[in-house]
Amino acid sequence: MMAFWEGYVSDEVMGALAPIVVYWLYAGFYHLLPPLDCYRLHARAEESKNVVSFSNVVKGVLLQQTLQAAVALSMFQVTSRRVVIERPVQPSIWIQVIQIGIAMFVMDTWQYLIHRYMHVNRFLYRHVHSQHHKLVVPYAIGALYNHPLEGLLLDTVGGAISFLVSGMTPKTSVFFFSFAVIKTVDDHCGLRLPGNPFHLLFRNNTAYHDIHHQLHGTKYNFSQPFFMMWDKFLGTYMPFTLVKRPDGGFEARPIRHES
Repeated sequence: MMAFWEGYVSDEVMGALAPIVVYWLYAGFYHLLPPLDCYRLHARAEESKNVVSFSNVVKGVLLQQTLQAAVALSMFQVTSRRVVIERPVQPSIWIQVIQIGIAMFVMDTWQYLIHRYMHVNRFLYRHVHSQHHKLVVPYAIGALYNHPLEGLLLDTVGGAISFLVSGMTPKTSVFFFSFAVIKTVDDHCGLRLPGNPFHLLFRNNTAYHDIHHQLHGTKYNFSQPFFMMWDKFLGTYMPFTLVKRPDGGFEARPIRHES
């Protein structure tokens, strides 16, 4: 089965650039929506808690994506000869599904461990990870707003390991990394839109990650972007409930509180 980009750009170039294009299209969609106060997890007045400007968020995301694209292109170049020799044709759809499942597991595991360590290690939290938490009230375009070192370790290296361990081809990676980007943006969008498939299929969703960004988030709900298995297995899971606010919106509240 031919992909729509074949004949125009290589799979390697598409694998590096497609997640960036998808990020801005999907995050831009959320940014252009009307206020939708009745679906917000935070009243708009709470956005004053954020201590970084929108323009700096955009610059930070673009910097991280530039580094990601450079690493991705280098990785594809190094592995392309091996892929050609070992797998001259694209695997069957079922093999690709298995590879994507493996990549999801590997990415979740890597990001949980690195993310949690960046909270536990006071130096790394203060000088690196705290940059992401300047967005106390997350929004879609800020999903990848991180310190460059965190972006390199958490997302870029995590993505490279997922790609290599799963054995997927650059063509398959286009779909996997684009999906991972969409899920990450959705987790930070701050909206509970009715019928959102991510809220129906994933318990690790916008509200789940919103708990992490609030006061209780310093010790709970580190899992991202797909499942919450490591939070549950390792005792960092914070259950929550959605409570209706007086202005009509929803608020994610922890069910049990920090003692």
